[in-house]
Amino acid sequence: MNLIAAVSSEWGIGRGNDLLFRIREDHLRFKSLTIGKVVVMGHNTFKSLPKQQPLVDRANIVLSRDESLVIPGVVMCNSLEHLRDLLTPYAPEDIFIIGGEKIYTQLLEGCTIAHITKVASAPPADVFFPNLDALPEWRLVEESEEKSHRDLKFKYCTYKKC
Repeated sequence: MNLIAAVSSEWGIGRGNDLLFRIREDHLRFKSLTIGKVVVMGHNTFKSLPKQQPLVDRANIVLSRDESLVIPGVVMCNSLEHLRDLLTPYAPEDIFIIGGEKIYTQLLEGCTIAHITKVASAPPADVFFPNLDALPEWRLVEESEEKSHRDLKFKYCTYKKC
């Protein structure tokens, strides 16, 4: 499975149930990597999507403890065991974990690739991605040249689990 996120220099990913960064090029990259694939997210991440609608041309799976929750166009899942069953038909490389903090943490162990957009900025955050640079089982294997968007500098980084 894959992880995908845009992180601050302190590995922050959001604040107040919103993304820290809105970088058009990064959104286009996210779309190109996940189109036709499976995206797995928590309910708060789903609520942060534009118009609270499923991502188009992707299988959307939302994890929530609320067993009564129904979202049109989304496969609901109430446990990690149920999630494993739902993901069985899919190739691991076609599964993308897209947030939030708790989902990333819970599913990190089962992932082998992380597509990280590292933004050289540290705005206040209240949710964080696991710091892959501090985890010995993860290695940075590819890094783009520095890019810019308005006053932000960023790089695309690919990590692999050893």
